[in-house]
Amino acid sequence: MSWSRDEMAAKAAEEIEDGFYVNLGIGIPTLVANHIPADRDLILQSENGMLGMGPFPFEGEADPDLINAGKQTITELDRTSYFSSSTSFAMIRGGHIDLAILGTMEVAQNGDIANWMIPGKLVKGMGGGMDLVAGAKRVVVITDHVTKSGAPKLLKQCTLPLTGQGVVKRIITDLGIFDVKGEGLAVAEIAPGVSREQIQKATDAALLAWPDKELA
Repeated sequence: MSWSRDEMAAKAAEEIEDGFYVNLGIGIPTLVANHIPADRDLILQSENGMLGMGPFPFEGEADPDLINAGKQTITELDRTSYFSSSTSFAMIRGGHIDLAILGTMEVAQNGDIANWMIPGKLVKGMGGGMDLVAGAKRVVVITDHVTKSGAPKLLKQCTLPLTGQGVVKRIITDLGIFDVKGEGLAVAEIAPGVSREQIQKATDAALLAWPDKELA
């Protein structure tokens, strides 16, 4: 047992507070938009020049001109505004984004993140990753706990080229939620049906603490 990607996205949505300006990265983070409570007042920002993104459209209702930074079709809201990417990056670099929820290839126990390049493989490019980890007030990572081959993604030290150093504060995976403590990770929550042994086996990073109350 473990959390599905939608359940992981729902956990990430709990990180968002009223009044927040939030940027959702490519991949699993885009699902977060579908799990934001209706009574939560916040604004989603996309680095391709959109402020006030709505959820994904229903089948047959997509507008091909409305896309997020990952080129997925999205919807607009009554308060949506559009602008150039230069203005969008000025918002990010100016420290106006309260929370960035990003995917990753690797994340280290000291908060380093590597989410943009695998040497020798074709990648789409940097995107806004470096700007977001440097400019956002808080960075949360949402990712599968291991790679497709079963290798840990939560490491003592990243092996891929870094996007940012010491920037990640919380990691949400299909196995649990982990807080970065500098010299290791504190396990804040364990997914239902997941054991400590399963997490320890799938994690290369040092685990410093476990939750007082674990889910059955």
